Amino acid sequence: MAASTLDLWFDPICPWAWMTSRWALEVEKVRDVDVVFHQMSLSVLNEGRELPDEYRESMDRAIEPARVVTAARVEHGEGVIRDLYTAIGTRIHPGEEKDWMKACAEALDEVGLPASLLDAAGSDAYDEQLRASHQEGISKVGEDVGTPVVAVGDVAFFGPVVSPAPKGEDAGKLFDGVFAAASIPGFYELKRTRTTGPIFD
Repeated sequence: MAASTLDLWFDPICPWAWMTSRWALEVEKVRDVDVVFHQMSLSVLNEGRELPDEYRESMDRAIEPARVVTAARVEHGEGVIRDLYTAIGTRIHPGEEKDWMKACAEALDEVGLPASLLDAAGSDAYDEQLRASHQEGISKVGEDVGTPVVAVGDVAFFGPVVSPAPKGEDAGKLFDGVFAAASIPGFYELKRTRTTGPIFD
């Protein structure tokens, strides 16, 4: 089983996906692995589910930044996802920006993409592409998980859920563990109760 690509599915507003993505980028520095970013959507995932009102409102709004990223991907190519996600996520997560559209606007400017992409937030024009990417990721792990999803070869997992994101060789060791787990056909789950929230650097 060759480990040359680590595929990662994220929703821009998910703090745990953000933590995992920062770990993944550290892995690139210490292992012969390329990280490829893909989109999934908490809004899509939670369609039709009974949720507390406050969480439902948040999930309904989450489609907006996801649509902006999708529009950028469709109109400007897969290569823009990494930098755009980093720019948006830096504002939303460690930057604590609650206005997700403001974060998107500033991020588009930072990475040199047109502000007109913001129009996608209120449009379903690219929802088919967003849903297809979401389905690709979720089909690998099942409907009973959320974001993030990572895949090594043909094997995918929810997570790793980690805080803070390990750096340097510690990031590499965690990847080695994920890779080892992925190499065992019958391995499905390893979990413990979280005792801390996302710790942003």
